[in-house]
Amino acid sequence: MLEISVFLCGAVVMVIELTGSRVVAPYLGTSLVVWTSLIGIILAALSLGYWWGGRLADRRPEARLLGRIILLAALATGAIAVTHSFVLGFLQSQAIGLSTAAVWATLLLFAPPAVLLGMVAPFAVRLKLADTSSGGRTAGTLYAVSTIGSIVGTFLAGFVLIAWIGSTNILLLMASVLAAAALCAARTDAVIKGAAGAFFLAMLLGAVGHDARLAQEGFVDRDTPYNRVMVFNAAEEGTGRLMRVMTTGPHAKQSAMYLDSPSDLALSYTRYFRLAEHFVPGMRRILVLGGGGFSFPKFALAAYPELTLDVVELDPGIVALARDYFELKDDPRQRILAQDARTFLNRNRETYDVVLSDTFNSHYAIPFHLATREAAERMKAALAPGGVVMVNLISALAGERGRFFCALRATYAAVFPTVLVFAVDDPLDRSRAQNIILAAFASEREPPLSAADPELNAMLARRVDPPAPAGCAVLTDAYAPVDRLMMSAWK
Repeated sequence: MLEISVFLCGAVVMVIELTGSRVVAPYLGTSLVVWTSLIGIILAALSLGYWWGGRLADRRPEARLLGRIILLAALATGAIAVTHSFVLGFLQSQAIGLSTAAVWATLLLFAPPAVLLGMVAPFAVRLKLADTSSGGRTAGTLYAVSTIGSIVGTFLAGFVLIAWIGSTNILLLMASVLAAAALCAARTDAVIKGAAGAFFLAMLLGAVGHDARLAQEGFVDRDTPYNRVMVFNAAEEGTGRLMRVMTTGPHAKQSAMYLDSPSDLALSYTRYFRLAEHFVPGMRRILVLGGGGFSFPKFALAAYPELTLDVVELDPGIVALARDYFELKDDPRQRILAQDARTFLNRNRETYDVVLSDTFNSHYAIPFHLATREAAERMKAALAPGGVVMVNLISALAGERGRFFCALRATYAAVFPTVLVFAVDDPLDRSRAQNIILAAFASEREPPLSAADPELNAMLARRVDPPAPAGCAVLTDAYAPVDRLMMSAWK
């Protein structure tokens, strides 16, 4: 039974670590900084647990004490599910850097159960050690069992649990698994039996009721193969018009839809994609990289009867949510491709009048391989003569908060002879983080910057002409430090 406890605890460690990225994502994102903090702090916590567990086991080699340690780990794991919104919301509101916030989040939420779970293997070795002549074999066997548990936990979390159960329910389920592990470790302790049994039932009931409570409140919190996605209704600021919103990261709406008119463009930056009809009159084929809630594809199918679209969306879970909550319908003029956008570009041999890239829609999870010179070259290769590539990003136009924009503009300027910049919110405030639209043309001829359509004309008037991107590094597949460039946007 002790081996079962060690196996379960090893599995839970890895499930908690992988699930941690989904717990943190809505507040701090999923950048390399977040993953580094999770892995580094949890390894440090496990190391402390190994040391502490070994010392404690030498002083008190008691099975009931091990059971209580595992039960404390169960409580600490359940506490993550209960407290993470408060802790992460508080850290997000503080004027601290992203790396500092990520470290503190991991220390406060995930380090306590990791320390306690780290104590289990050395404690179990001491309990099983009856003959010093076989001490090495005993220790090796138990650590192998723990590692096998970690391997199982890794694949279970990555392939099954995160995609099907959701992060909060996973934490509650893991807490109940640890309660069962405590029972296995200390079967004869009446206190452990009663406490573990009650805790096991409480965590299972909590997991069963969590999604039902959210659904009753009109809030969808779903873990997909690639994202933690939240869908909820909200009133549009200023008008009060009711929208359905999709978000996959902090501080931003990835997609939105008016409930009374699903094909209208609800977010201001998506309306700027309408400039494509000005830049390429008579456009017939559009490639959209990043589907999300399919806001612009729905609008384009309704507004341009002769148009056909290919929409590349990495996450099939987001496509399913778009069908369930954002009125995405099958249409013979629209092809949906569930694959990585860069992989599609590398393999693509077709041409398009317009390429729309909407993959940089968060401060904290930039897909670097879509920001490089090589990616821009593949987009250029996909353009028909006279075509345009339009890219949405969130950045400032200048200063520390504008470092990513500076690098991305320099990258596109190295590939395209003409690159125009449009500030969606405020072209005068260059230090403000906002949606920015890059329009890159394969020809040197600039399009006319006035239009008969008043809405398009107002957008064209928001063109800005930042200083030439001298001194900004061109991003490449070999060197694209987008996480470092975006760090200043946290403050």
